[in-house]
Amino acid sequence: MSAPRRRCPICRREIAVVAGRFARHDPAGSRAGAELVSCPGSRRQAPLDPAPQPSLDGSLVTAFPGQLPLF
Repeated sequence: MSAPRRRCPICRREIAVVAGRFARHDPAGSRAGAELVSCPGSRRQAPLDPAPQPSLDGSLVTAFPGQLPLF
């Protein structure tokens, strides 16, 4: 299963979000030499998803007062 992706506020690339933070990533563009440099947006707190998933399996739970039917 792949991690959800969101746009990094610094480099504007689509980056995986793991445990509420952007994954470590290189800045956009080509590298200058062989030096590895992380984007300043790496490991920053990611904004909350505007439309949270209603449940883990994707099924919708209707607003039904009382006990839900078993079958």
